[in-house]
Amino acid sequence: MAMEIENGERSAPPPYEETAPLVSESSKNYSTLQEHEKDKELDKEFVKSEEHKLKDFQLIRVPQKAPLFSFRKLWAFTGPGFLMSIAYIDPGNIESDLQVGAVTQYKLLWVLLWSTVMGLILQLLSAKLGVVTGQHLAQVCRERYPKPARITLWLSMELAIIGSDIQEVIGSALAINILSQGTVPLWEGCLITGIDTFIFLFLESYGLRYLEAFFALLIGVMCVMFGWMYVHTAIEANNQLEVFKGAVIPMCANCTSDAVTRGLGVVGAVIMPHNLFLHSGLVLSRAISRTDRVEIKEGIKYNYIESSVAVGISFFINMFIVCAFGAAIFGQGLPLGTPIDVQWACSPKNISLLRAVDCLYYSNGMQDWIRYVWAVGLLAAGQSSTMTGTYAGQFVMEGFLDLKWAKWKRVLLTRSVAMVPCVIIAILAVNVLDSLSDYINVEQSLLLPFSLFPLLHATSSKEVMGEFKNSVVWSVVIWIMALVIIGVNIYFVIDIVALPGHWWRHTLAAIGLLIYLVVVSYF
Repeated sequence: MAMEIENGERSAPPPYEETAPLVSESSKNYSTLQEHEKDKELDKEFVKSEEHKLKDFQLIRVPQKAPLFSFRKLWAFTGPGFLMSIAYIDPGNIESDLQVGAVTQYKLLWVLLWSTVMGLILQLLSAKLGVVTGQHLAQVCRERYPKPARITLWLSMELAIIGSDIQEVIGSALAINILSQGTVPLWEGCLITGIDTFIFLFLESYGLRYLEAFFALLIGVMCVMFGWMYVHTAIEANNQLEVFKGAVIPMCANCTSDAVTRGLGVVGAVIMPHNLFLHSGLVLSRAISRTDRVEIKEGIKYNYIESSVAVGISFFINMFIVCAFGAAIFGQGLPLGTPIDVQWACSPKNISLLRAVDCLYYSNGMQDWIRYVWAVGLLAAGQSSTMTGTYAGQFVMEGFLDLKWAKWKRVLLTRSVAMVPCVIIAILAVNVLDSLSDYINVEQSLLLPFSLFPLLHATSSKEVMGEFKNSVVWSVVIWIMALVIIGVNIYFVIDIVALPGHWWRHTLAAIGLLIYLVVVSYF
């Protein structure tokens, strides 16, 4: 069914488009100390401006145009892509990584690689939408869809954020439990994570750059911790040729049906529905003139570079985890004398985030340090992803509902809408976390079209993007890629959700699937 969109003129751009200082039209390099000092004074005046203080963002002033490329300008644009990339290394992705490694070793690294590439392409479209229009995806959807469609999109994204938050809160709670040597139970860890998310976000009151630096620090912690595991397991096992072959050769020799399911789970875990809304909002923190074609092109270019670097780093972190578990569990197995319950929990069919630390501990000769390295990396992943979930919730709710409240009230509301049910579910479902995670991945797969299709339509629309809309060739490539992603996710959902043989259950499932396909076809 073809998509129906309400026609009408776009509303005026956000106020900061008019008030943010416009940079000079001429290309400029610093040839004298006086010019450099003058630009620093402009920075100070911009930060002190009343217009700047009134914005939800502390806008980052972008240096004047460079002839072709400027590292200083790239530094000014660095930040949003790294915040966005955290969704690629959240606890849900970590669980998918360790399962793929334990079941197939390195054979499905190419699935991880190409899933990351497809996710990056969608993130670049999201960034371009924000840079060109000065609006994030939720605002564009509010203007262009009728009310029932807007409500459907809003509710679907809220459900996606809640589902993602559950995995992230549980991941942090597991890490806290390990680091406290079991003295802090999982339900208390869930409460601690829900509360400390608000505390960390107060960093933004000191400046957006401080918050971005904090996120970069957490990504650095993950690189070090999971990289350490990779060096200790995969590199010491001397399997680097197999790692390379697994990343570049698209095949999986002698793989079981369970291995195929785990590979499909990687696709669903990597591409998160609400992350497309998040990235289009984060790029608005850079002050550029959207009446200047050259500035828009530069904004797109530097956001593309920064996002590509950030997502590339996330790929290597995921690869470290796949290889560590591939070498430790698939390659070596558990030693004699390992408790029966650990052997069961670490089997390829049963391994999960909940008992992963025990699998690492016993497969690495019962060395205590591996527990803490794993826990610190997992804690960094959980804390950073819950905080970016807060941003995603703000953009989604503010954009669809057009809230005009004070910022602290909106943060409290948007975070509570997702975090309160998330913590409650996480506490109640502590004993069934493994199956809960599978169903959350199913939910994310089902909800992906509700962000993917609006983004593709918006970036392909001349009315929205003007001359920066997707070209015909690029549109065809992106739509084919989108349909492949949706097809893989539907197969994954069917494979995971096994219904009993009662006819009425299958009838209800068929009716629900039909309704779902009709709604998705509309968008």
